[in-house]
Amino acid sequence: MELSDSVTHKNGRQRKPVVPQGDMRDGDRVLNTTPDMEVEGEALHQGYDAEDNGHPRVQPGIRGELGNVSLLFFLYVLQGIPLGLAGSIPLILQSKNVSYKDQAFFSFVFWPFSLKLLWAPLVDALYLSRFGRRKSWLVPTQYLLGLFMLYLSVTVDTLLKSDEGRGPDVVTLTAVFFILAFLAATQDIAVDGWALTMLSRENVGYASTCNSVGQTAGYFLGNVLFLALESADFCNKYLRAEPKETGIVTLSDFLFFWGVVFLVSTTLVAVMKKENARGQHGRKKVREETQSVMETYKLLLSIVKMPAVFTFCGLLLTAKIGFSAADAVTGLKLVEAGVPKEQLALLAVPMVPLQVLLPLIISKYTAGPRPLDIFYKAFPFRLLIGLGYAVLVWWTPSLKQEGGFPLYYYTIVLFSYALHQVALYSMYVACMAFHAKVSDPVIGGTYMTLLNTVTNLGGNWPSTLALWMVDPLTSKECQGAAGQSCGSSEEAGLCVKEGGVCVTSLDGYYVESVVCVLIGLTWWVWLGKRMRRLQDQSPAAWRCRIGQ
Repeated sequence: MELSDSVTHKNGRQRKPVVPQGDMRDGDRVLNTTPDMEVEGEALHQGYDAEDNGHPRVQPGIRGELGNVSLLFFLYVLQGIPLGLAGSIPLILQSKNVSYKDQAFFSFVFWPFSLKLLWAPLVDALYLSRFGRRKSWLVPTQYLLGLFMLYLSVTVDTLLKSDEGRGPDVVTLTAVFFILAFLAATQDIAVDGWALTMLSRENVGYASTCNSVGQTAGYFLGNVLFLALESADFCNKYLRAEPKETGIVTLSDFLFFWGVVFLVSTTLVAVMKKENARGQHGRKKVREETQSVMETYKLLLSIVKMPAVFTFCGLLLTAKIGFSAADAVTGLKLVEAGVPKEQLALLAVPMVPLQVLLPLIISKYTAGPRPLDIFYKAFPFRLLIGLGYAVLVWWTPSLKQEGGFPLYYYTIVLFSYALHQVALYSMYVACMAFHAKVSDPVIGGTYMTLLNTVTNLGGNWPSTLALWMVDPLTSKECQGAAGQSCGSSEEAGLCVKEGGVCVTSLDGYYVESVVCVLIGLTWWVWLGKRMRRLQDQSPAAWRCRIGQ
């Protein structure tokens, strides 16, 4: 995680910035009309209705489809809710002193969005035609999301409960939230596909906006707003006249509310919204062509087997190793040092304008023939910011006061995070621009989705590994009890029982930070130049030769 799980999704699927591209691509799935999706009749292109004797039709623009745009926005908001809740759980677990191995285990919750390409062809190809191609998956997945939230609302307090003899039930929490993330990823596939046909051709670009803004809003509600309202300190300080021991809402209350919202809204969509071929004013929608499941998987394999793509995928899978300690562990270490988790979450609020403007600014420099030059130049700065994070974590305990942390501390945290965002978005937008540049236009959707999936996966596995290695790299010694050690939880328990206390002599986070930066610098020197040279490949090197 970065400074806050609330700001960048720790599920490998970053909050989708609005990257100015002509075909409105998002970070995970292409929201454009590819050559396989044609409109029936040239009349639609030219603004005439073939069934209206050739007379010009009134172009209603976005006003004629506000209902569809609103529905898409709402569906993406719903998608962000479970993702935001999943992002808040590591901060809650950290406040209950779970091990970093447990945090690593829970981090698998954030993998489904990086792996959804594995089952996306099934969602596209298998459906009940009477019910609707997209509703066949959307309705059952959202019902299941609602039911799992209701189940969690009853059990989550028990799962998170920490007694003297046992901590939170991380295994069960991981299993349930993994299912939630899997269902949200499946819902994303269905909604992305429905967006292409729900909106008319001239308005289909709004789907990307609904996706980016809607999922961001949902994540904000499920993470930042929840952590703030769940915190007794925050509520007592800002929202209450008389202090109480608990926040305004609890996790179980929040889950129950959104579980009911999922069930009710899904029923309304299932009953009232039809998947038809005509839109407002008799306008025909984009017609979808369906590839067989095996054809899609064969196509993906043929893309990966191309030498240029294979090399690029290998580089994408290893490029983020150098950032893994800073991105995955820093936020948890700040919570461990006493920074309130809701304060970290609230850092997302001032970052939103920056995260909207950065892609727009950076895209001016990545629009040329060599977008990866920006990626290469930003790489060492992001590594140095990672070392700065380690210094920040080391400095944090010395600034803690009775009333919390001083304002200038949060100003420094916010400034360092803003610098991190500049480096991160420079690399991200450059990568997306290169994906758009090299993707074979004949199979653009599948090609782009594959490259984006590999990019996301390249961030997931190093983060999980970084969390897993914190405990083994940490050294602790027992002070106050002769002959005792703190090498394991059992030994630590014996140390405390004998009147001693376990003191950290070497924090594995600092070891990781240095090692990751060294690995990152090595990658930048040896492999970064190789990535830049991929821009010199001819367009033919990236063209998929189907059938060969």
